[in-house]
Amino acid sequence: MPRPRCEHCARPLELCLCKLIPRLNSQTQVLILQHPSEVKHALNTARLLALGLQSAELWVGEEFEQLAEYLAQPGCRNYLLFPGDEVQSLVDVRNDSSGMPIRLVVPDGTWRKARKLLYLNPVLESLPRVTLPAGQQSRYRLRKAPMEGSLSTIEAVTAALELLEPERSFAALLQPFEALIEGQISAMGAQTFARNHLK
Repeated sequence: MPRPRCEHCARPLELCLCKLIPRLNSQTQVLILQHPSEVKHALNTARLLALGLQSAELWVGEEFEQLAEYLAQPGCRNYLLFPGDEVQSLVDVRNDSSGMPIRLVVPDGTWRKARKLLYLNPVLESLPRVTLPAGQQSRYRLRKAPMEGSLSTIEAVTAALELLEPERSFAALLQPFEALIEGQISAMGAQTFARNHLK
C-alpha cells in the first residue's frame, strides 16, 4: 500500500518539506518545461522550485503546442537557460537597456530528455540562450554530473536569479532541496552513500 503523500509538495507525509518551502517573488519570470519522466522522481527539484517561487510556472509534457503563442505575448524578453554554442552571459542580459522583464525558459529532465524537449519544440531553438558562469558547483550529491558545472534545475534557476537580481537573495529556494538531499542520504545510510557517491 503506497504511503500517504502531502498534496502540496508530493512527498510522503512523514517527509513533508512544506515548512521549508518559501514564497518568494521575482521580477524575472520562470517557465519550467518538465519532461514527464521527472514527475514522480524522488528528487523532483523543479516542483520544489515552482512551489517556492511565485513567478514560476511548471508545465509537464514533451510537446507544448501552446508554447509559441505563449512566448509571443508582449511584455517579456524570453531566454532559454541551456548550454549551447552561442550563449549570452546573464549579466549582459540583465544590463540590457530595454528595461523589459526577463522570462527564463528552463527544460527540466536528464540531459538527454532536455535535448529531446528542444528537438520536439522548435520554438525553443529559436530563443537566445543564456548560461551560468563557469565553475558552478552542484550540491546535488546523489546524481553523478555528466559534465563539469552541471546543476539541478532548482540550483541553476536560483543561481540565475541571483545574477539577474543581485539586490535580492534567493537562497531560501535551496532549503527544501538541501533537506531533500539530506533525507535521501540518511535513508540510504552513510556507508552506502560513501560507497556509491563519494570519490
